[in-house]
Amino acid sequence: MKKRIIVIIAAVFIIAASGFIFLLISQQTHENRPYDPGTPAPDPHSGLFVSGYGTMEFSGDGKSIVIDFSPELAELTGLPEGRSEGTYDFLSGNLPPHGSVPVRYDTAHEMRIAVGDAASVIDMGTASEDGKTGHTGVNTVTPETIPMLFRNDSGFFEVTFTKQPQ
Repeated sequence: MKKRIIVIIAAVFIIAASGFIFLLISQQTHENRPYDPGTPAPDPHSGLFVSGYGTMEFSGDGKSIVIDFSPELAELTGLPEGRSEGTYDFLSGNLPPHGSVPVRYDTAHEMRIAVGDAASVIDMGTASEDGKTGHTGVNTVTPETIPMLFRNDSGFFEVTFTKQPQ
C-alpha cells in the first residue's frame, strides 16, 4: 500500500513538473513577431502618390517623404497643412510587448510620418462601402496604392493615395 501511494505521488509530481516545463518552453518560443511572408522585400516607394486630400512624394530611399496635405487631412493626422518634408516608417501594428515596429510596407498595418516636432501614426486599411467596418492586413499597401483608414462618428472611411505615372 505504501509503495502504491509513493508511486502515485511521484506520478503526480512528474506530470505537474512536465506541464510546468512545457509552459515555460512554449512561452519562450512563441513571441509576438511581425508577419514575414518569406519573400524578398519590395523596393521602397518612389514617386508621387495623389489623393483627393493631398499628395505624398517618396524619394525611393525608404525614409524621406514630402507631404502636401489638405486642411482636412492635416486635421485627421495631426500633421502640418500644406507642403512639408519629413520621414516615414511602415509599422507592424501594436504587437505586445514590443508595440509597433518597423516592417516592409506590404505587411504594414500602420504608417508613421514625422515632420519636425509633429509625428503621427496612421492606420493603413480599407473601409467597407457602408463605412460600418474597416480592414487592415497584409498587402493592403502596394507599390501603387497607400490606403489610410480613419474613423469618425459615422464609421470608417479611407483616403487612398495612388501612384502617378512618371
